[in-house]
Amino acid sequence: MSRMKKIVEPLDASGNVSETASLADHSPVRNFVVGLDIGTTKICAIVAEVHGDGTMTVVGIGRAPSDGLNRGVVVNIEKTVNSIREAIDKAQQQSGVAIEEVIVGIAGDHIQSFQTTGIISISNPNREIGRLDVNRLLEETRNIALPADRRILHIIPQDYIIDGQDGIKEPVGMSGIRMEARVHVVTGLVTAAQNIYRCVERVGLRVRDLVLEPIASSYSVLDDEEKEVGVALIDIGGGTTDIAIFEEGIIRHTAVFGIAGRQVTDDIRKGLGILAKEAERVKREYGHTYGAGLTQDDIFMIPGVGGRKPMEFTKSMLCQIIQPRMEELLEFAYAEIRRSGYMERLSAGVVLTGGGSLLRGTEDLASDIFGLSVKIGIPVGCGRGGLAPEIENPQFATGIGLIRYGVRHEQYTRLHDLEPDNSNDVLSANGYVNGAKTTNNAGSANGANGQDAYNNGGASNDFDIEPTLDNAPINGNYERITVFDRMKSFFQEL
Repeated sequence: MSRMKKIVEPLDASGNVSETASLADHSPVRNFVVGLDIGTTKICAIVAEVHGDGTMTVVGIGRAPSDGLNRGVVVNIEKTVNSIREAIDKAQQQSGVAIEEVIVGIAGDHIQSFQTTGIISISNPNREIGRLDVNRLLEETRNIALPADRRILHIIPQDYIIDGQDGIKEPVGMSGIRMEARVHVVTGLVTAAQNIYRCVERVGLRVRDLVLEPIASSYSVLDDEEKEVGVALIDIGGGTTDIAIFEEGIIRHTAVFGIAGRQVTDDIRKGLGILAKEAERVKREYGHTYGAGLTQDDIFMIPGVGGRKPMEFTKSMLCQIIQPRMEELLEFAYAEIRRSGYMERLSAGVVLTGGGSLLRGTEDLASDIFGLSVKIGIPVGCGRGGLAPEIENPQFATGIGLIRYGVRHEQYTRLHDLEPDNSNDVLSANGYVNGAKTTNNAGSANGANGQDAYNNGGASNDFDIEPTLDNAPINGNYERITVFDRMKSFFQEL
């Protein structure tokens, strides 16, 4: 999949590029943010256009099944690349823009977090603390001993201490000689992050930023009041469950563990003796996590395997399979929140989101286990119009959160319109069928093209460094191919 479809410029009678083509080159460029949620069960790409007032409109959504990950970690590069390509293609087609770079979420039970401190002295003659001093202090907190296989993903300031005075949230403009910072550090495996980069690059895209998924989800389902008084966000995905705890508007604790929706599906598959695809359907249509909340014990049928007769089950039988696993999941989350030390400070209670929260009765079961108020988190801030109604669903919490994270940090991308395709499914000399690169012997595979495009662009593979980018052309320039060049290339390849 090419990041941009090749532009074929028509020639006039004199053999020059026509004025129409030249005018097309100067089409207006708009600002976009693209979020890519690489999950264990699905991969979702969301494209949002950012307006001048900071609001956004979702203009494209692409989803694809994911079977190249296990508990949030890439275990099969080729399958993951194909799924990303499919999701990006759908998002491009729906949005009408050529996607070149994405903000990607990362999760997995390899994620670890801890608290640490950093100290610097203020050397300004007037002892006034500036933004550069704060940045220097946060950079100092990176100088911690880590195993060789781990790298820092996020450093989140908790508070600042100036000359012994603590509890300071914004030190810029204050006077002092010595400044300290307490920070929350999130780390992950180097190889896990590198594999995500590799998969995205092989599709021909650039990773603008790598964001921890519970942090991303918090941007879409939590409001400022909840973060201020104390709230725990639990994002139940397909392969992992992510936790983020907020108090006084600051993220205080993060955790990820590998019990989630896929384990529920596996339990149904084994318990009922059916195929995984059928187990997922049964879970969505008839599943219930809280036996006390069942009002009607309806009967449903499941097709037999291998030509056998259909099987008959009741919702209560299915609940007896689902409830123990969901209790285990929520009890793990409860223990993690207890361990953080913030259980007694969650005045806003617990917010459940992610596809796993859609199971009937999950809210009631969680309320029993946590002893706190519980609600289902629906993504907000998706803008008006566009595809907002389609994505106001907990399963899009991470994808929308990545978009809102990009908007908050002004990580905009200036994308061009997707070029119309007039090839009529005919293989061209350059190996494109309807704008999609083929993998015949005449051309290299998509992955190689994507890797070369990324490397030739000079971008860094260090996921600690945030890339800066206004435009991301292929190999530095948008490739122009005239009709004559196409014919020449065609006969050379023959």
